Formats: sequence, structure tokens, C-alpha cells
Amino acid sequence: MIQGKNQKNKKKISENQSKIQKNKKADSFKVDFFPKKSLGQNFLKNSQISEKIVKEAEIKEGDKVLEIGPGTGVLTQILIKKGAKVVAIEKDKRLKLFLKEKFRNQPITIIEGDILKVNLPLILKETGFAQYKIVANIPYYITGQFLRLIFETEFLQTPQLIVLMVQKEVAERICAVSPQMNLLSVSIQYFSNSQVVGYVSRNNFFPKPKVDSAILKIKPKGKKPREENTKLFFRVVKIGFSRKRKKLINNLSGGLRITKKELDQIFDNVGIEVNARAQDLTIEEWKKLTNELKPLI
Repeated sequence: MIQGKNQKNKKKISENQSKIQKNKKADSFKVDFFPKKSLGQNFLKNSQISEKIVKEAEIKEGDKVLEIGPGTGVLTQILIKKGAKVVAIEKDKRLKLFLKEKFRNQPITIIEGDILKVNLPLILKETGFAQYKIVANIPYYITGQFLRLIFETEFLQTPQLIVLMVQKEVAERICAVSPQMNLLSVSIQYFSNSQVVGYVSRNNFFPKPKVDSAILKIKPKGKKPREENTKLFFRVVKIGFSRKRKKLINNLSGGLRITKKELDQIFDNVGIEVNARAQDLTIEEWKKLTNELKPLI
């Protein structure tokens, strides 16, 4: 039985290795396997879009770049050509092996792992990434979690710049302004300024996804706010958005156990309309509101 299993494992390894082929005519690499739907794999096949992403990342010689989900390395190759040193985190073992072969002797460190589970502060420390940028075409289903991880993880150095390919609707939600704010936009804009710098048709991916994409450029505001201030801010914001159709004053009164009379005075101090809803407030108004509420909660 053991010998049979070993033979099967050897056969499987041999099959996997045979699926990584070098296309000598094009001097490029070909990956002969189908993307995993479970990993949200949709590979970008238009190199011009990859060039656009790298351009928006303002890559200079010697820049250190963290890439998440490098896939077949289309974006990675352009980053390296621009002179960047890359740390790439790839969850798919098949792709990790392929990338190691493709970028042999190149200035890149390839790590197999789930970006939501790896010890990112340790990885950045061990690779000397004190100052770095994030450039990635990430699996769309992790966008919110990934950005919160980057901005909220303790001891994690904030990147200089983030450029991501994300789902079009998610990018627009992140960049929303009053009166269309939402919990995700507040969560990201509290730490950064973000803008959509380009739209990408679903036809530029393999396999073709059901949604169009957008290139999202995020510039962190600098030093992270104090942790206690951040916790208080998001406590107020989450309660504010707890029931979207309700007036903000009702949500805060019930969630924070503060009388509407007290809140009415606070709203007046901040300059918020008494009938306002959570989506009507700007980031600055949320900050002012939190400061006014601080003595009462």
C-alpha cells in the first residue's frame, strides 16, 4: 500500500512538472493548467493593462514591491523590468513552483501562503521591506479583508502606495463620497485617499469573470492613528451604519445608550443635520462626531 501511494505521488509530481513548459519561440513561459475557481483565479492576459497598473504604482529602480497572487507572473515580470525588488505571496502551490522556475536568479522572493493568514509583519521584516508598495491583481473576494489587514494589523508598516485590480463595483464603493458613503468606504478612507484610475473589461481575463474590473490607487495618509482612537472611531461608525434606513441619531441613541437630546446638541456642535443618515457623513464629520461622543461612551 505504501509503495503504491509513493508511486502515485511520484506520478502526480511528474505530471505537475510536465505542465510547466517554456515556450522558446516567444521566450516566455506557458502554464498548462486550468485556474482554480476556489482560489478566485482569473488571470490577466492583457500586458498593456499590467503596464498601466505598474505605471500608476510609480515604480522606480530599487523600489520594494509586495505582490499578492502573482498568478502566471505577467505583472511580476513588468515590475522586475522596472527595477523593483519583489516579494510575491502565492497561495497555489502549482503556481509557486512555476514562478520559481520562471524567475530563477531574478530579484524576487516567492512565498507560498494565504495573505490573510501569513505573518506579514515578519515576512516584511525578514525581507527588509521597511518601505514598500503593494501592487496586485488580488482575488476579488478578499478585497475588503485584505485592505483592513493592511491598515489595521498591529506592528505592520503602512505601505507607501497601493495599486490593486479589484471588482468595479467594489472600487466604486471604496471611493464613494457623501451622500453615498458606506462602511467599506469609511473603513478605507479613514486611513487613505483612494481613486479609480482605470476600468478593465472582463474580456481581458482568463477565465472570463462575470464582472468588470477597475484599477484602484490608494495613498495612505501616513502614520496610523492611535489604536484607541481607531477602535472608538469604528465602534461609532459601525453602530451608525447598523440600520441603513434609520436616521443616524436613532442608531447612535440605541447603540450607545445616549439620549436623543444629548445627541441633538452634539450634532449641532459638529454641524450634522438631525435627520442625517450614516451615508451622508464625510470622514471628517465622523471624526468630529467621535471626538464629541468620547466623553459619553
